[in-house]
Amino acid sequence: MSSLRMSWFVRGDLDGFFGLALDNLVQLLVINALCTHVLGFTSDLLYGRLLPGVAVSLLVGNLYYAWQAKRIGDRLRRDDLCALPYGINTPSVFAYVLLVMLPVKLATEKAALDAGVPLEQASHMAAVAAWHAGLAACLGSGLIEFSSAFVVERLRRATPRAALLSTLAGIALTFVSIYFLFRTFARPIVGLTTLAVILLGYFGRLRFRGQIPAGLVAVALGTALAWVTGIAGQERLTMAAPGLRIPLPVLGDLIEALGGGYLLSYLSIIVPMGLFNVIGSMQNIESAEAEGDAYPTAPSLAVNGIGTLAAALFGSCFPTTIYIGHPGWKALGARAGYSVLNAVFITAVCLTGTVAYVNWAVPVDAAMAIVLWIGIVITAQAFNATPRSHAPAVVLGVLPAIAAWGAIMIKTALRVADEVTSGALVFSRDLIGEFQSQDVWLHGAFALEQGFIFTAMILSAATVMVIERRFLRASTWCWAAAVLSGLGLMHSYRWHGNDTTIFLDWPWKLETWPWAVGYGCMGLIFMSARWLTVSHTRDRH
Repeated sequence: MSSLRMSWFVRGDLDGFFGLALDNLVQLLVINALCTHVLGFTSDLLYGRLLPGVAVSLLVGNLYYAWQAKRIGDRLRRDDLCALPYGINTPSVFAYVLLVMLPVKLATEKAALDAGVPLEQASHMAAVAAWHAGLAACLGSGLIEFSSAFVVERLRRATPRAALLSTLAGIALTFVSIYFLFRTFARPIVGLTTLAVILLGYFGRLRFRGQIPAGLVAVALGTALAWVTGIAGQERLTMAAPGLRIPLPVLGDLIEALGGGYLLSYLSIIVPMGLFNVIGSMQNIESAEAEGDAYPTAPSLAVNGIGTLAAALFGSCFPTTIYIGHPGWKALGARAGYSVLNAVFITAVCLTGTVAYVNWAVPVDAAMAIVLWIGIVITAQAFNATPRSHAPAVVLGVLPAIAAWGAIMIKTALRVADEVTSGALVFSRDLIGEFQSQDVWLHGAFALEQGFIFTAMILSAATVMVIERRFLRASTWCWAAAVLSGLGLMHSYRWHGNDTTIFLDWPWKLETWPWAVGYGCMGLIFMSARWLTVSHTRDRH
């Protein structure tokens, strides 16, 4: 019998480490920017609580997947297994920041200011409330990821791929791609130049001379241009004092977060995002198996869930995931060591406050083309990985996210106008009539925003069933939407300060009935289709 065993480190692990570490570092830069400029986190909260939690979550998964590859390689007498790539879930970062944490921040800050709390204290209260909401969302996602690991096959069979991928594509298209597309064209010298590099390397599949990775070229060139144009160096280095941050459980804050009702209030965001993470991770495990590296599904997914739970327990708001791209890392020669090196690097960056210094030297603008590429790839996958006939269902699944993004843009514009006019603008239901007089149906936009992930998934799934003429299943999806609407998990909203937020007021309430009845009628139409319609005989184009 062969005595061949896996080595912990090989030459290819250095190449794999750079690619994976760069990917994770970009996520950290994005988190740093969003938490600082959008959520208003203090240095102590960001560098002392949240990032140490990120370090723990990435340490758990990276070390496990490296050990898993080594153990299976030794058992099979193979030395060519590549560990599953692992890191922060990009869509979840934007979904939780913009759809969970930001609304909580705005509502808390407005309530505090109305109560006469000084601005600085109100801002701090709002930031802590946003962090608590993020902890609750991350915990909920982790519970879903862990428990779903053992029933994931049933989940996948019950939901059409178009429904899952199109909903995620909607988030990627709007809250990731368009978000950074705006920034790309706001700073075109850096943005367009680095975008050209990413298009050559990632879409054109070209390699730069000297075997320099396209990501490194983009970040290095973008950093140089950022310094030349005066974009870089604007962050204050004093934000993060040097020193080691020891990760500590935040159990008290987590209990307070759960007591705040955030888990229930944002269930319509947390549940679908958790399920997408599970399905996406499972598909990436399948991708690895297609390359000859078969890993057991249940434990691999369970550890991903444990990583997310560890994140919440130690202060991070952001779920982890098994990354796409295993065949790419394996082609670079990466095996088990690249995952270990990534764990060590990210831990060192997060626990020493180095992210602040990296963000000062390498602004997120230098790396935003990579995140834009991630959003584009996720969106394109929704079309490429589904049957051609399901394309209409994919488009329909993307539309609710675009509507939700548009609603958020409208509310942002109203808040800016309110600040400019020193509070003269009244943010209330009266605005609906004013907008409607201009043929802008604001009520529909705000209704679509609440629970839009459920809406997207259900409409897309029902459309797939109609395309396949499985009318009973199409009706079932619509009736599920009626129940969710009646419970207030979809479309129901209330005016809360200078925002509109989901409104849960069980048992069922009259405000939700128009949507519940509408979905019920859809179900009846589909149910009766076999008696009321006849098939087209001509070919479809």
